Amino acid sequence: MKRYFLSIMVGMGFLSSCNYLNVDEYFDDTLKFDSIWTRKDYIERYMWGAAALLPDEGQILSGPWTPGPMATDEAICNYTPEEFKGLAYILGQVSEDDQKGLGNWANNYKIIRKCNTVLANLDKANDLLNIDKIEITGYTKFLRAYAYYNLLMDFGPLVLLGDDILDNNEPTEYYNTHRQTYDESVDYICEQMEEAAGLMPDIVAANLFGRPTKGAAYALIARLRLQQASPLYNGGTEGAKRYFSSWTRTVDGQHYVSQQYDEKKYALAAAAALRVIEMNAYQLHTVDKEDDTMPLPTGTGDVNLTSNNFPYGAANIDPFRSYNDMFTGETVPFRNKEFIWARNSGAVKATTRHAFNVDLMGGWNGLSVTQKMVDAYYMVDGRDISNASKDYPYVENQAGSGGDIKFSGYTLRPSKVDGMYQNREMRFYANIGFSGRYWTANTTSEGRYKNQIIEYFLGANSGKTGSSSNSQDYPISGYVLTKYVHADDAWKGTGGVVMDKSYAIIRYAEILLAFAEASNHLTQSHTIELGGQTFNVGRDQQKIKESFNQVRYRAGLPGMKDQEVASVEKVQELIERELMIEFLFENRRYYDVRRWGKYEEIEREPIVGMNIEAPQSGFHQRVAINHRAVRERIVDRKMIWLPVSKNEVRKIKDFDQNPGW
Repeated sequence: MKRYFLSIMVGMGFLSSCNYLNVDEYFDDTLKFDSIWTRKDYIERYMWGAAALLPDEGQILSGPWTPGPMATDEAICNYTPEEFKGLAYILGQVSEDDQKGLGNWANNYKIIRKCNTVLANLDKANDLLNIDKIEITGYTKFLRAYAYYNLLMDFGPLVLLGDDILDNNEPTEYYNTHRQTYDESVDYICEQMEEAAGLMPDIVAANLFGRPTKGAAYALIARLRLQQASPLYNGGTEGAKRYFSSWTRTVDGQHYVSQQYDEKKYALAAAAALRVIEMNAYQLHTVDKEDDTMPLPTGTGDVNLTSNNFPYGAANIDPFRSYNDMFTGETVPFRNKEFIWARNSGAVKATTRHAFNVDLMGGWNGLSVTQKMVDAYYMVDGRDISNASKDYPYVENQAGSGGDIKFSGYTLRPSKVDGMYQNREMRFYANIGFSGRYWTANTTSEGRYKNQIIEYFLGANSGKTGSSSNSQDYPISGYVLTKYVHADDAWKGTGGVVMDKSYAIIRYAEILLAFAEASNHLTQSHTIELGGQTFNVGRDQQKIKESFNQVRYRAGLPGMKDQEVASVEKVQELIERELMIEFLFENRRYYDVRRWGKYEEIEREPIVGMNIEAPQSGFHQRVAINHRAVRERIVDRKMIWLPVSKNEVRKIKDFDQNPGW
């Protein structure tokens, strides 16, 4: 079944590689093209048909639209680059001649052409009321801007077509143009998003969950403005000079990426994030404290944590459920006010199978999280593992003792779990499947397939020699991802079901951290106008703490200290770590390390895990992972962006390929 799914996905990737200038063959053959514009419902179907060309954003491991977590220090697996396309990228198999199914350059331009076609023909429908025209225009402009956004994130500077619908079968000279600069590309997308936001609804009905709203447009603007302000793209910084100082446009010699630092870019990012915050439409997802909620830590130095209710503390919430339930399917997604834009995702649901044991639970058991990610999680009181307290100690190579520790529906069995996995923060237990974890699989009625202790050392039920079906079905780091796994999920056994999952394209936690990060880099006050609104932003330490601390309090951790917020460097360090933990496997890390100008530095760090070649007595030792995905891993500054296919480059005489390709 797994191989069958793979063949389908490869086929879909092939279909999306057609010429982006010739897409009329995708029109419905049952309806003449001119007839589409005679009725409102036909126009809407055509527009949403263009939206259907977008990939499932949750397809971050095997999809065609992003290298994703497999191309970062978050993840590693024992499977093939054909299935996990990010592996193909880091193994150097992707090139201008063969993109290995990665990249949606052609497909996004199909979407852009279709959107331009809608906008050019809207006035032809006799039954289209003004209110209908406003809504369709808003969605169409958003969809077009989102297609450009996807192109920018993976390929860099754009070829902007404006409202033009290029004719087919014209001489090569007709199509000749050049790429815009990075700043021009970001500005255009943000301008289009602004226009779209003014025409889009504030909310959508439950049965329309997945459609973007005004908030989605504003939030994507905030994300893009922060990326534009970050060191790699904000000239004058080390990152921008190191990567792009010699990359200039052939037609006029202009730098594609500005070499002049501009603080106003951070001010724009702060204002864009503040606008989303001040909409008062979104909030971090929380679940009320219950009888089985884990008690909050003591002795943290932050009295607000235990004495105040959220968002000024965590006294009234269950930190584990508040974070975990967003991803597992427990919380109904359209009711989750943290999801600024999210969609149901069959890909995320399928991804969970890679975490489950093979023989006992019907999974594939190969989706690994690296030790670096495991070590990044804090102790339950907010300390590092290297500076653990006596009250919440960190001990390696030593199992605990005593009976089960149960909290928030989660069971920790100390006698089966090494000390390094005890006393950790709640997001650790939500996200990481470690040796000795207790798996429930509640929905199956067959006792042999539920309530299992899963272990990863040599000879264990999920270790290297544990699977009877496939020699590759084991986690090569000694960890699996449990972020999207519900306690009821069961891939095997009578009655077993897997909860439906959703994927958050952008959620409110990112906006709070974006505001803190952007504000942190301001040296003076700025007045910024966005969409007719005026925002005053500066490095307000109290506001930075308030935004950052909401994310920490939701996790049951103490907030930022006064001495920490006083330091620009320390705040940036804390935010980078928070993003690393909070957004594990949400496809943010790949883009974050690049925008910070730290891609090469971070990706060259050794990739380590537990010693899966050892029995239980030697398993809990950090070792360099001996796998092709590590030995043959390539780190090259050209891999900031994917290469544009040579077939596309050849169509445009003045088109400059991405640097290094």
